[in-house]
Amino acid sequence: MVNLGELERAVMDVVWDSPAPIAATDLREKLQASADQGSAEQGDAVQGKGPAITTVMTVLSRLEAKGFVVRDRDARPHLYHAAMSREVHVAELMHEVLGSASDRDAVLARFVGQVTPHDAERLRRLLDV
Repeated sequence: MVNLGELERAVMDVVWDSPAPIAATDLREKLQASADQGSAEQGDAVQGKGPAITTVMTVLSRLEAKGFVVRDRDARPHLYHAAMSREVHVAELMHEVLGSASDRDAVLARFVGQVTPHDAERLRRLLDV
């Protein structure tokens, strides 16, 4: 599984949160709005600066090459949607981290020791299936 950079994660969050395939220009607007909101929350007088459309297009191309997004080349403008859900991606990351550990028992024990009682019950139910 490939790790995502900060901007790639931000782009994927927008794609995952989008109810329908999204154009690069719309995606950039959502990133800009997020940057503006972050600046306002920090009390900055100057609005946040989102990435340029060329940067967004480059990130989308890289995400497509990595298998994270699918581009609809028939649509104009091109539309993008996630190739996998956020949940599938996170589960794959968890599996990769567990697989890279030299002491899987220790990693699992540490993980289970930090889950909430609610999540522990969910895990029990899933393991009983």
